[in-house]
Amino acid sequence: MSTPFDQTLEFRFCPKCGAELVLGRLKDHEPERMVCKACEFVLFRDPKLAAGTLFQQASKFVLLRRAIEPGYGKWVFPGGFVDRGETVKDAAIRETREEANVDVGIRELIDVYSYPGSPVVVVVYAADILGGDLKAADETLEVKMFDQADIPWGELAFPSTRDALKAYILRFL
Repeated sequence: MSTPFDQTLEFRFCPKCGAELVLGRLKDHEPERMVCKACEFVLFRDPKLAAGTLFQQASKFVLLRRAIEPGYGKWVFPGGFVDRGETVKDAAIRETREEANVDVGIRELIDVYSYPGSPVVVVVYAADILGGDLKAADETLEVKMFDQADIPWGELAFPSTRDALKAYILRFL
């Protein structure tokens, strides 16, 4: 389960003038935001955008065991953060190549996932393998193929992993 995102832990000083940032409400109906005590600069904490792919090989789901935190040792589909200036689809394809050593073609959007308290928004695409040699690569301990009945539901790293797998199964199988 994710913990509430505490924006006060990330930044303490104004990037514009260097004075202290404090939580303040700009309008009654808005959430609290980081505001500079001196110059009143507002630091908007935009969500982080991640993209990934979910695909099968030989009618089995391809999942990766993570080699980094969060979720070290747990199972996920290939994915990661979108770089500024990069399209979301290109990021999903790049991350798949980097983590699973395969090139994929995007078939269609599965869904966009966001959860209360989490700063990460995850865009997940259904994909097809176009080439490469499926193996553990960057940030990956192991690559494994799972029959639908053998998906390790209790060992998935993130709610988006679970939700995207369920959506894929409902839509495509």
